Amino acid sequence: MELSVRFQGKTVIVTGAASGLGQALARAYGEAGAHVVLADLNEQGGERNAAAIRSGGGHAVFVRTDVREEADVIRLMDETLATFGAIHVLINNAGVARFKPLYELSTAEWDDIVSIHLRGTFLCSREAALRMRGQAGDRALVNIASTRALMSEPGSEAYAAAKGGIVAMTHALALSLGPDRIRVNCVSPGWIRTTAYESLRAIDHAQHPAGRVGKVEDIVRACFYLADPSNDFVTGINLVVDGGMTRKMIYEPEP
Repeated sequence: MELSVRFQGKTVIVTGAASGLGQALARAYGEAGAHVVLADLNEQGGERNAAAIRSGGGHAVFVRTDVREEADVIRLMDETLATFGAIHVLINNAGVARFKPLYELSTAEWDDIVSIHLRGTFLCSREAALRMRGQAGDRALVNIASTRALMSEPGSEAYAAAKGGIVAMTHALALSLGPDRIRVNCVSPGWIRTTAYESLRAIDHAQHPAGRVGKVEDIVRACFYLADPSNDFVTGINLVVDGGMTRKMIYEPEP
């Protein structure tokens, strides 16, 4: 059986689904036969992607959601149940990538970045789990973190802290939700090019031990694996998908 067949008729929520990786994930689950709920603040992009899934014969709805707002998240989950009757998979993908020199980073900017990633992941996970725990069968949460949780460059303090928090929250959630048979895992993408892949330089690919920059399909396959009900022994992990970059020594060679 192909892995994608296992999502036929399952309900999958994808946050941050209006563009980029979230768009790719939503459409991939739709192509796999899932009932997809797209959540985002960007109404135009979210509605467009939901319509694209439906035009391909799939089932999808868009729910405008600010993951920082508890009322929005509760409404997202309730509308999902009202429309499709169950929640089988939640992909916590909503996030922002903002980098700024430490001395220029304001408290408000720090709070916003941390709130979108950490508060959003917490609220969505809690509210989805509250509705999942009474259901039969395998249920899964997949959090999207980043290799920035494991390695850094200047100006990434807020983003690194937020993504590191998601990794830590993942294993805590896995233990808290284990008794309810809800699995929780995390994907940490490295450099994933979501547009204009053909414009990358040879050196961009060559620096990766895998020989290329990542594609959205690499993360889609990782999420499919972690959400696959046959992988019910996999919980609490952080799956790094980065072409080997976090295992590479990057010191300049001595002359």
